Amino acid sequence: MPGLPTLLLDLAGTTCALPRAEIREILPLPRLHAPPAAGGPLAGFLNLAGEPVPVVDLAALFDLRAAGGDDLYRHVLLARQGTIAFLVDRALDLVQVETDALRPVESGRSLNGCVVGEFAWADRLVHLLSLDRILTLEERTRLDALTRHATTRLARFEPEGARPA
Repeated sequence: MPGLPTLLLDLAGTTCALPRAEIREILPLPRLHAPPAAGGPLAGFLNLAGEPVPVVDLAALFDLRAAGGDDLYRHVLLARQGTIAFLVDRALDLVQVETDALRPVESGRSLNGCVVGEFAWADRLVHLLSLDRILTLEERTRLDALTRHATTRLARFEPEGARPA
């Protein structure tokens, strides 16, 4: 029976999971640019080939701990489309979750329906998240505005003609 390749994550001591297909890359925590206008769960921006990518701290977003922290060994998960990334305490393991072991969760049981399933792993129940549903429309709109501002600011430091229009 086919299973779902799933990445297990530690978020402030809570084990969650994401489908592997939703993650483009797992990075060690790079230096992030945190503009003064940023706050709350926005950890800062990752400079990815000259483009600012917002990095959202999932533990802070889910109110599992205050934003920030000085753990240099955290991981950044770059979403499959590369326009957003998520900060986690650890990417723990890549596991295969058997289809019959995955129980669906009603969308009304979590904010924006971000928990789409759950499964037993070791001695705990793990929530399977959907990257597309982690942020609400309003949160995405605000994040997009901050990203446009970061892009404009970054462009001011380039010599004229360095970027194609």
